[in-house]
Amino acid sequence: MNKKVKKFLNKKNKAKVICLTAYSKNVASILDKYCDLVLVGDSLGSVLYDFKSTKEVTLDTMINHSKSVRLGVKKSLLVVDMPYNTYRNSKEALKNARLVMKKTKCDAVKLEGGKRIISIVKSLVKNKIPVMGHLGILPQTEKKFTYKGKKLIERNRILKDAKLLEEAGIFSVVLECIETKLAKKITEQLNIITVGIGSSANCDGQVLVTDDLIGLSQNKFRFVKKYANINQTINSAVKKYKSEVIKKQFPNAKYSFKN
Repeated sequence: MNKKVKKFLNKKNKAKVICLTAYSKNVASILDKYCDLVLVGDSLGSVLYDFKSTKEVTLDTMINHSKSVRLGVKKSLLVVDMPYNTYRNSKEALKNARLVMKKTKCDAVKLEGGKRIISIVKSLVKNKIPVMGHLGILPQTEKKFTYKGKKLIERNRILKDAKLLEEAGIFSVVLECIETKLAKKITEQLNIITVGIGSSANCDGQVLVTDDLIGLSQNKFRFVKKYANINQTINSAVKKYKSEVIKKQFPNAKYSFKN
């Protein structure tokens, strides 16, 4: 286990962990001052490219953005999502994870799924590649985005998957949109860190898409609180710039901007 991963894991039951997404150096360099973990999520597919699902995100796209983020991250743990269809078996997963680690210099990779990826996780960990898990809503394969863990059979399966992943060697797991009591139970029963997104404050920490957090995206998830309105700030800045450029070009003209 590398030093950064060990330091992150040591926060269990001591302090809440702070996690946010980044897709570029400039944003990452700001987040690095405050975060324990910076995630290059395949959410960039919808945030930056307007893809209908994360299935369209390629390995090259993840690597390119992660290389940029790496330039801005010095302190935080840098984790990169393995995109859809890049870890269908242990051999493929190891090849692609090694490529990601080598080209991006990231600290760990993140995989979605429970029981079906246990052998893959074991293979990666055995080859000294730190792995973060992801349970609950699995954007890469989900057909219907609804809260998980409302039914007993589903709660038992998710809890079992969490324990299996821990036994396989993951150091942390994202719990996405999992029922509150289940998120609490998983957090209490695991020795690794749980990072929630829409899964209540019962997790060891939280992760959000930064563009949602700062009001740059138009997403309206009920669990997302906007702490700024960068969209409005950019609009104001560009409007001011446009006005000054035109005034310098035509100093005697009068203009009004309604938009």
